[in-house]
Amino acid sequence: MAHIIVVGNEKGGAGKSTVSMHVATALARMGKRITAIDLDLRQRSFARYIENRRAFLRGAGLDLPSPNVCELPTLAATDCPPGRNIDDLRLEQAVAGLVAENDFVLIDCPGSHTRLSQMAHAMADTLITPLNDSFVDFDLLARIDAGGDKILGPSVYSEMVWSARQSRAAAGINPIDWIVVRNRLGVQRMINKEKMEQAVGKLSKRIGFRVAPGFSERVVFRELFPKGLTLLDLRDLGVKQLNMSNIAARQELRELIKALNLPGVTVTI
Repeated sequence: MAHIIVVGNEKGGAGKSTVSMHVATALARMGKRITAIDLDLRQRSFARYIENRRAFLRGAGLDLPSPNVCELPTLAATDCPPGRNIDDLRLEQAVAGLVAENDFVLIDCPGSHTRLSQMAHAMADTLITPLNDSFVDFDLLARIDAGGDKILGPSVYSEMVWSARQSRAAAGINPIDWIVVRNRLGVQRMINKEKMEQAVGKLSKRIGFRVAPGFSERVVFRELFPKGLTLLDLRDLGVKQLNMSNIAARQELRELIKALNLPGVTVTI
């Protein structure tokens, strides 16, 4: 049965699609069978990333390892049994058709609270929450005092994850391995960065998640999207000499994949 990875955060601009694409492509490059589902039915950032990739590779005559993509099935209201939610049923059917044929199923959630996102979180074996290194984004996880030193209590997203954990426990399913990934870390050692590190560390012990390093702010991520490429594809395109920023970004990706500690994965990228 496939291991289900959910990439979720109810705030836009945290790098969910970038993390999803790089994790999915890294797993494909390591020979894993992986299919992804984009639940952001409006913006479709991840799905467009894959569409860009297919178009570019086709035009360049290249065949690089890539994740597969699955669309949610279209159901009529009459297809939904009484008392069931039609969006729940669409996601259940999509995942049920994938778990026997894949090593991993990755679900990329929208940057808002939706029924589909809530359902996906309850399915997660591994939950990745990208978080910009800012107290504006931290507020999604927990409320904090004016000085940034004292955690006052969990916030809306943490409560939703807690609800998903309760649902899994009630069904006798293994608990969610929740990893918060700190993105857009500044290079310099600043007071705000140190306070964020302390706050995330305290909260991780309080509500039960692991902390992993994410991606620094780099222009390369914005440049790769139109072609649907990742850092791992550059050498296949004939880039013989990577610049220092690209080398550092590849190392960040390796460290992230290691930190996820996914079953059956030995990092070889």
